[in-house]
Amino acid sequence: MPSYKAPLDDMRFVLNDVLRVSTLASIPDFAAVDDATVGQFLNEVAKLAEDVLFPLNASGDREGCHHDREARTVTTPKGFKEAYAQFCAAGLPGFACDPTYGGLGMPATINTALSEMFCSANMAFGMYPGLSHGAYNALHEYGTAEQKQKYLPKLVSGEWTGTMCLTEPQCGTDLGLVKTKAVPQADGSYKITGTKIFISAGEHDLAENIIHLVLAKIDAPDTPAGIKGISLFVVPKFIDGNRNPVYCGRIEEKMGIHANSTCEMNFEAATGWLVGEAHKGMRAMFVMMNEARLGVGLQGLGLSEVAYQNAVTYAQERRQGQPIDQKAGSAAADAPAVPIITHPDIRRDLLTMRTQIEGARMLAYWAAMQLDISQKSTDAAAAKKAKALLDFLTPVIKAHMTDNAVDHANAAMQVFGGHGYIREHGMEQYARDARITRIYEGTNSIQSLDLIGRKVLKENLLPSYMAALDDDVRAARAAGVPSDLVAAVTRGATVLKRATRALRFRVIRETIKAKIGLGGDPGAVLRDAAGVSVDYLRLCSLVVLGHMWLKMAAVAKLRLAENAPGRDFYETKLQSAAFYTSRLMPQTLALAETLRRGADVLMAPAAESFARTQTNIAETTRPLPVTPSETGEKKAS
Repeated sequence: MPSYKAPLDDMRFVLNDVLRVSTLASIPDFAAVDDATVGQFLNEVAKLAEDVLFPLNASGDREGCHHDREARTVTTPKGFKEAYAQFCAAGLPGFACDPTYGGLGMPATINTALSEMFCSANMAFGMYPGLSHGAYNALHEYGTAEQKQKYLPKLVSGEWTGTMCLTEPQCGTDLGLVKTKAVPQADGSYKITGTKIFISAGEHDLAENIIHLVLAKIDAPDTPAGIKGISLFVVPKFIDGNRNPVYCGRIEEKMGIHANSTCEMNFEAATGWLVGEAHKGMRAMFVMMNEARLGVGLQGLGLSEVAYQNAVTYAQERRQGQPIDQKAGSAAADAPAVPIITHPDIRRDLLTMRTQIEGARMLAYWAAMQLDISQKSTDAAAAKKAKALLDFLTPVIKAHMTDNAVDHANAAMQVFGGHGYIREHGMEQYARDARITRIYEGTNSIQSLDLIGRKVLKENLLPSYMAALDDDVRAARAAGVPSDLVAAVTRGATVLKRATRALRFRVIRETIKAKIGLGGDPGAVLRDAAGVSVDYLRLCSLVVLGHMWLKMAAVAKLRLAENAPGRDFYETKLQSAAFYTSRLMPQTLALAETLRRGADVLMAPAAESFARTQTNIAETTRPLPVTPSETGEKKAS
């Protein structure tokens, strides 16, 4: 049976030692934040995650959700309703929400740590309240005063939950193809009609009401075509106790996250109200989408952590073989088997997982701190700087952490060997659950296009990030971080800057040539950028996590210099930093070469050539002549 213990030491190290999260108390809205508060919440949530949510993870996966087609209702797995009541009783739905509406007003930085624990303990459960916070944020920013007063207190208390209804059968990424329509009514409301699919927590029995935020097009002559014509609507399941005609048509039969009700939702002239301006729905929806992307990155981190913990436990207990360097002989053959963690390749798997997980945790919490500063700081310059960093890091967090989650779940399964393929050990569930994280809330390919196309080439956000990296490189040197660790990260950063400079130069050159009639083709450059976008994001990710290891290594060196308690902990951090920079950072060089070569080899084959044909080459071509070497004949001298 799998197990989970919240990694509180590592969380405290990042929050208190590296980020010094208590410094957020200088922001008036976070005046109550201190180390004691952080510790209290971490301890209490760890108990809920370990003792209440984790025991429901495997059973919830086996049982799944139940859809009553006649009643058009959904029942969650046994124990989920009681666990959700405990979650709400602890005030956790409103942990990082506005006190005006009943929230605790705590920083997103701390909430990120709490969310990580829920993702590790029971990802499917965490998805029920997960999108509620995104709905809360969208309404908090764009809702009318009346909408805020009506919906926010209930979302904050957890009495109501929220959803995000974007995808339709004919459109996912290209939301301009949305067909759901909103017909204006005399009283200012709208009748919403259409079908949405893949709606997480679209119907369930945990809360009294479900508040759907729905993208639709107003049925009016002046509605623009495509994405410019999309508006956002709030559509409750119940209105003043009466059922609104929005129903679950079915639960999707999924590969994983069985305990979460992923629904097809049918809006049958359901009553809704406009949120924000007409035809400006994407602006409001992106408030939810960006938060959801950070949340999915946390799902990847959480699954990686629990898979790693179980792989380590198994590697320490499972005995097989002798050390590779032990001399052969009868004595060696008769020696007792050793724990498999003795073997180099098992250590390679575990260290790769550990260093990527701990680097990702540092990144997620650091990004969350930028979110807090960008939204709440009274220093306009600091808020602007933090927003630029967060915008740059969001696609990296979503894509890299979820790519790693799939790799880590598979690596954990590999450590278990054949037992990893068996349900009772839990690794196969983590592999199934992790796979969706690379797809939803914008596939990782979309994240890479967003990074290279929008964040780097259009908005030029890389220099803002590089300035933060340079500051931390200087701090690492001053703290005495070994020079080879620092050099590895700076080499990777140089590779990233050169690759980016080359792309930007080509775009500028081709644009100028096109404007002055010299045959420039900026579109070809953008095609090349799209063709290498995944490699570019991977390169960014390696550099960013190397940066995170420099931040942690600098603090570890300072703690060792002052003889702080926990010497082994800090020394292990330095060992992990050395592994990451020496074994993983060199991948930046190969990625740089891939970027240099562009996308020509991707676009050269005709689209028709990808399909398998039945031309029967043997009947349409002559056999090649047989060479003497193939017949065994000797060449004449």
